[in-house]
Amino acid sequence: MIFADKLIQLRKKNGWSQEELAEQMDVTRQSVSKWESAQSIPDLEKMIRLSELFGVSTDYLLKDEIEEIEEMEHTVIREEKTSLRRVTMEEANEFLSIKAATSKSIAYATFLCILSPICLMVLGAVSEMGEYGLADHVAGGLGMIVLLILVATAVVIFITSGNKTAPFEYLEKEVFETEYGVTGMVKERKENYRSTCQRNNIIGTCLCILALIPLFGGTMINAENGLFMVIMLSAGFVIAGVGIILFVRSGIMWASFEKLLQEGDYSKAKKERNSVMAVISGSYWLIATAVFLAYSLASNNWGYSWIIWVVAGLLYPVVVGISDLLSKKEK
Repeated sequence: MIFADKLIQLRKKNGWSQEELAEQMDVTRQSVSKWESAQSIPDLEKMIRLSELFGVSTDYLLKDEIEEIEEMEHTVIREEKTSLRRVTMEEANEFLSIKAATSKSIAYATFLCILSPICLMVLGAVSEMGEYGLADHVAGGLGMIVLLILVATAVVIFITSGNKTAPFEYLEKEVFETEYGVTGMVKERKENYRSTCQRNNIIGTCLCILALIPLFGGTMINAENGLFMVIMLSAGFVIAGVGIILFVRSGIMWASFEKLLQEGDYSKAKKERNSVMAVISGSYWLIATAVFLAYSLASNNWGYSWIIWVVAGLLYPVVVGISDLLSKKEK
């Protein structure tokens, strides 16, 4: 049996298409097709990679006279390979369906968090205008109650959505294999979603930029009226919030495709780094929230304390960049 026939036999035994084998070998599907049609043979490095991938000896692949599969002496490789979780077509479809549903919930929960300080800001501005007869402590108390209700509602949504996707956490953290046809299905759905993702990102970016217009417009119209300026600022929050909804929904779906394909931030090489970044990211935003609440409560300056979120957002890429540099040095 020649090498081409052995390769076909081994590939089909593992349930892989030519495209799936090509992905694991970091070559094109045409290269695999040429190997299997005996038009060419892999170089030595790729031949060794094939032997490791299929768990057979290089002698078996190279020597035509060896008909029976010779198991590799390095059985650890086979054990590691067979121990990988395999994602079925049903599991992949279920995961994408759940993500499509929870992406909406998470996006709206994020929107609630963005809107949560608006009532507090408006009531604070109203209390400063004596004609409305609203005491500062009443305005602050009512505003905080509304803020906490909205944030609590968002947290419930976040937790509920997280519970729904909890069974699929391994897709983000573990290296896995997919059954025949899964990769092709996910790639097709990802490609079909590409235009929607691009459109949402463009609209979301434009809305976040346009969110500054009410604030600047209010400055030109009546900058002396504190209540009017807070209303204009709140309108900017709403516009930016709509843009964030689009960002979150498209981002979650795109990440879902990448998780199943083990691409981008969810490639096999980056999964270890992602677990560290999750801790850093969570800690960073918890600290930012604590600083925002501590400063706002201590100074009662809710009209300007929102700037803390802007500063935190600008500094976050710096934190990510520093963590990347440190992780690379460790390696």
